[in-house]
Amino acid sequence: MKTEDDIDFQLFPPSILPTCSEYGDTLQGSMEQLAKGLETGVVLIQFEQLYRKKPGLAITCARTGQNMEKNRYKDVLPYDATRVVLDGSDDYINASYVNMEIPSSDIINKYIATQGPLPHTCSQFWQMVWDNRLTMIIMLTTLTERGKTKCQQYWPDPPEVSEYGNFQIQCHSEDCTIACVFREILITNIETGEEFPVSHLQYVAWPDHGVPDDSSDFLEFVSSVRQKRMKNQPILVHCSAGIGRTGVLITMETAMCLIEQNQPVYPLDIVRQMRDQRAMMIQTSSQYKFVCEAILRVYKDGLIKPLHCS
Repeated sequence: MKTEDDIDFQLFPPSILPTCSEYGDTLQGSMEQLAKGLETGVVLIQFEQLYRKKPGLAITCARTGQNMEKNRYKDVLPYDATRVVLDGSDDYINASYVNMEIPSSDIINKYIATQGPLPHTCSQFWQMVWDNRLTMIIMLTTLTERGKTKCQQYWPDPPEVSEYGNFQIQCHSEDCTIACVFREILITNIETGEEFPVSHLQYVAWPDHGVPDDSSDFLEFVSSVRQKRMKNQPILVHCSAGIGRTGVLITMETAMCLIEQNQPVYPLDIVRQMRDQRAMMIQTSSQYKFVCEAILRVYKDGLIKPLHCS
């Protein structure tokens, strides 16, 4: 993986960035601003000048000797302040709590953003699912892309049963569409016999290189996630590094919620809020442009409409 710290983004003066008041602090005004920003290219300039890691937030636990081997990419590491701490003495996993608050509502969409498991971190992955009682896993990668392993298969093929550390995992069903695979999984604590079901939603239509040419399948997938989401319960989201496509999905769901609440949508603010909780969320300009265009499409085509008007 390309080391993102090696990418030199030119810093642009703040004076070129449009202010919210220029368009009015409304949903319609924010969408007009987004459309103009996409047309002029300012949207990408804004993105490229934003900090990739929150200044002042320490990253130390991820760098200790015994933990470095648990990181898929040496430059994609969780902040100490928001990292997921596992129960027990072996408490490290490359994962971060990410909470996205929706103004003028009681909605706080809670996520755990994590990397695709490595062969030797599958047991910690399921430990995290168990500790946080996660009933939905969103997977945004295939196991291999362009001949490179992106994620270890951490579940058995149905109807097999596999053990990962203290947990027994069984995949009861697997339903496939062109763009998605939906699985129902049962996780059982071997020591106590306690168990609970987990829905596993895998998006398989993201191209090996770049971003989708059309957002239709992805928007349909995000809608499926929203329908299955249980209020106030966190969902687990991962791709390979847990920052690129993972950030795109969180941004898209956040924008959909803002539109429903008739609140302005400023994608850069969403990215900033994510990066304050996990570094480098949304990796590339092409990913950011893709999600910005998808947000504009959702609004213009009325795919998501305000539930009420202020």
